[in-house]
Amino acid sequence: MLKIGLTGGIASGKSLVAARLQELGALLIDADLIARQVVEPGTPGLARVVEAFGPGILDGQGRLDRPALGAIVFQDPSRREVLNGIIHPLVRESAAGIMAQAADEDILVQDIPLLVETGQGSAFHLVIVVDAPDEVRIQRMVDLRGMTLEDARSRMAAQATREARRAAADIILENSGSREDLLAKVDDLWFGRLVPFADNCRRGIRARRTKGPVLSAPRADWGLQAARLSSRIQAAAPDDILAVDHIGSTAVPGLAAKDVIDLQVTVAGLDVADRIAPRLAAAGYPRVPGVATDTPKPSQPDPAQWQKRFHANADPGRPTNLHVRVAGTPGWRYALLFRDWLRAEPSAVALYEAHKREMAAQHASDPGTAGYADAKEPWFTDVAWPLMDGWASRTGWQPPSYSSVAAAHKSGR
Repeated sequence: MLKIGLTGGIASGKSLVAARLQELGALLIDADLIARQVVEPGTPGLARVVEAFGPGILDGQGRLDRPALGAIVFQDPSRREVLNGIIHPLVRESAAGIMAQAADEDILVQDIPLLVETGQGSAFHLVIVVDAPDEVRIQRMVDLRGMTLEDARSRMAAQATREARRAAADIILENSGSREDLLAKVDDLWFGRLVPFADNCRRGIRARRTKGPVLSAPRADWGLQAARLSSRIQAAAPDDILAVDHIGSTAVPGLAAKDVIDLQVTVAGLDVADRIAPRLAAAGYPRVPGVATDTPKPSQPDPAQWQKRFHANADPGRPTNLHVRVAGTPGWRYALLFRDWLRAEPSAVALYEAHKREMAAQHASDPGTAGYADAKEPWFTDVAWPLMDGWASRTGWQPPSYSSVAAAHKSGR
């Protein structure tokens, strides 16, 4: 099932987005609603809150007096942490129970106000952030909720910063305009990305790429996107994945590239790669059949040493490739060396970009990028390999060492 995390600061419009997604067919888990349910009268949650904060946070009917509790926790971060330590585990437990009843074809949306604060982003295929400028949100709280300016600013200060939420987002829904504008954005997202993504996951296929090679100007957020994706991939098989590294052109600052994130997943053996394939597919990265080796280089021409597994993203909105390679193998080393050589040598960046632009122009009318990739391949052996190998010798470059892990794997320990 496709799992979506939805969040946004107070008065951002998140509740409207959640309601619309539910109307469109999403199975909605509302963390705010669950947070209320777990402290209803007679629940263990309410008993623990009263124990921590005293009976003064109850109203005359024995229910939680939320304004009274809010006055305590929004003024004192340490008390807020105490409350979160009680409520958040109960909410996660209840949400997990609802999720266990969901069908494979569901698109599950979890509305979590503190998703960023609690570090839950890696649990989802995508994180959607509903965002609006601080001054717009403050005005909404004052005009629509009757808050004072001081109250509004206090509530905002108790949450993650706007910058932190945007950094955690795969999708940002800007909401500084009208209600109709926001709903139209949600509809476009649902039909244009979420439904196709869910369908691709169910069918176990990568998202279709029907355009020829188009080089984009370097983007400052490629590294941030790669880090976010890497954390999800690592979480898919934490005991088997040794590392996830951003490689390829988008990992090199200043280099024009296709807007595709390439990640290298390091494992101890190809049997591990095969074992985790279903988990990578469940995380949104089905295996691509027919791709099992890299092109051997002259120093190690045996194709058996260049084996790998290749996965690609089912998400039509974020093209991503996973190269699953064994630690210490030539292909694994080449990917890291090539990236680090380009990062260190401006002349190498210029050389590679000129070659990329030439090949992209030749294959601009292709229906995909396979021809472009094949045309570039001889350059990696004939031009790049001797230059980068020489650079490694001069500088003493070495890749990370996983020798003990690989040795233990080979010995069966």
